[in-house]
Amino acid sequence: LDMWDAVNGVGLRQVYAACRAAAPHMIETAKNIPQKQPPLMCLVSSFGGKSYTFNVAYGVGKAAIDRLSTDMSYQLAKYGVATTTLYPGLVKTEANLQMVEDGTWDEASGNLDLSQGESPQFSGRALVKLASLDKETMMERSGNVEVVAEMAKEFDFYDLDGRRPASIRSLQYLLPNFVFAQIEKEAGKPVPDWIKNNVPDVLV
Repeated sequence: LDMWDAVNGVGLRQVYAACRAAAPHMIETAKNIPQKQPPLMCLVSSFGGKSYTFNVAYGVGKAAIDRLSTDMSYQLAKYGVATTTLYPGLVKTEANLQMVEDGTWDEASGNLDLSQGESPQFSGRALVKLASLDKETMMERSGNVEVVAEMAKEFDFYDLDGRRPASIRSLQYLLPNFVFAQIEKEAGKPVPDWIKNNVPDVLV
C-alpha cells in the first residue's frame, strides 16, 4: 500500500484539498469581474489516466484527477468558474534530468529519449493560451482534458528550443519510441532514415 498512499493518499488528496481551498476565492473573483475571462482552475495529469502507465496506483490517481476537473466544472459553471486538466508529454523535469545524470533514466523510463521531451515551460505556455480565451469559449472547454502538444498546434506556440514536440498519442512519437526499436531488435538492422524522417504527425 505504500505506492497507493504516496500517489493517492498524499498526491491526489492534496490536489483535492487545494481545489477545495481555492474554489471560494475563485467564485468570489468571478462575482467581482463577471464580464471578463472566468477564473481558471488548472490541474496537471497525464496519459496515465487513459492507459496503463507505471502501475495501478498511478493510473487510478491520474484518472481521478481528470474526473475531479470534470466534476468541478459541473458544480462551478453556475458561478462562472472554469476548470481544465493539462496532459503534458514526456517532460524534462529536474527529477528526470537528474535521473539521466545519475544513469538511471533508461531503465526507469524504458529507454525513452528525454532529449526530445518537453520543457515545463511548454505547459505554462499552454495554460496562458487557455487563460486568454474569451468567457464563452473557456466555459465551453471547461472540464476538458487538454493535451499540451496538441494545443501547441491549435494555438501556434512552440517550446523554448523552437520545437513543437509531438503528442504522445501521435505516430510521430509512438513509432520512434516504441515501434522502431523493436523492429531493429528483431531485424538486426536499423530502420531506414527515409522512414524515420517522414513519420506523419497523425493521432491514434
